[in-house]
Amino acid sequence: MNLETKWLEDFVALANTRSFSASARQRHVTQPAFSRRIRSLEQAVGATLVDRSTTPVGLTPEGQLFLVTARNLVEQLNESLGHLRGLAMANEALDIVAAHSLALSFFPPWISRLQQGIGELPTRLLAMNVGEAIHVLREGNCDLMLAYHDPHATMQLDSEVFPSFSIGQVKMAPVCLPDEDGEPRFSLEGEESIPYLAYTQAAFLGRSVRMLLKNDPLRLRLRTVYETAMAEGLKGMVMQGMGLAWIPDFCIRQELKQRRLVRAGDEKWDIPLEIRLYRCSLVHKPGVEKLWKQMQKLPRDFLQG
Repeated sequence: MNLETKWLEDFVALANTRSFSASARQRHVTQPAFSRRIRSLEQAVGATLVDRSTTPVGLTPEGQLFLVTARNLVEQLNESLGHLRGLAMANEALDIVAAHSLALSFFPPWISRLQQGIGELPTRLLAMNVGEAIHVLREGNCDLMLAYHDPHATMQLDSEVFPSFSIGQVKMAPVCLPDEDGEPRFSLEGEESIPYLAYTQAAFLGRSVRMLLKNDPLRLRLRTVYETAMAEGLKGMVMQGMGLAWIPDFCIRQELKQRRLVRAGDEKWDIPLEIRLYRCSLVHKPGVEKLWKQMQKLPRDFLQG
């Protein structure tokens, strides 16, 4: 039997409140995600535990019997974990998902600066592509999401349900290795074919680049020789001289400063983006509520560093 502990805790919460919406708030997840977890529990035990035909919801005879087992397991597990380690830090830590490049290059200095304004902030960070991060946020399986925002390739997120803070401005710039004279090895201003290091079709940053090139003849000169979803992966290939790519500027500041990379075109080829921190307003985790209120009190230039 493949059971998740959180399903047992969900079931105990539902037995106490007799309300899917109230239990979802208590468990800090959205109601659809909570309902799916109860369904998963029922599938795992092979029985219908909840009588959904009544208001408030009730438990079936099988559910009443299983409730005793669920409560005992949850209580014993919590007691055992409490003896093994202090839970204060685990309860306070915020789970954040972030785009790969943001997790590697943007998050460390940003979170350090933020903590100068609001104090210590325990966090757990998981890097993934933007599409996966949106799914995790919608399912209530993270507290916050750090992602790019492009008004021309925007994510399908309701701003009322998923409010956000603008915490940074970034530009994607076309870059390549310099030649022996310090000039770009591959120039957007010429007429020759250019080896192009591209984002994969589903990558969020790739959509932004495609929007830029959509109606420009330049796209006919770009010869795709490599694809990846990660900006850092493209940067590595650019550093090997494999071609030209659009990279977020915070990922390549040192390389540009030291002339190990150079711009392949002027600023008309830059793609402006915002960096935003998202949450789900349907989830009321105390740590998230506290952070959101503290951030609202900080000056915008402090948030954006």
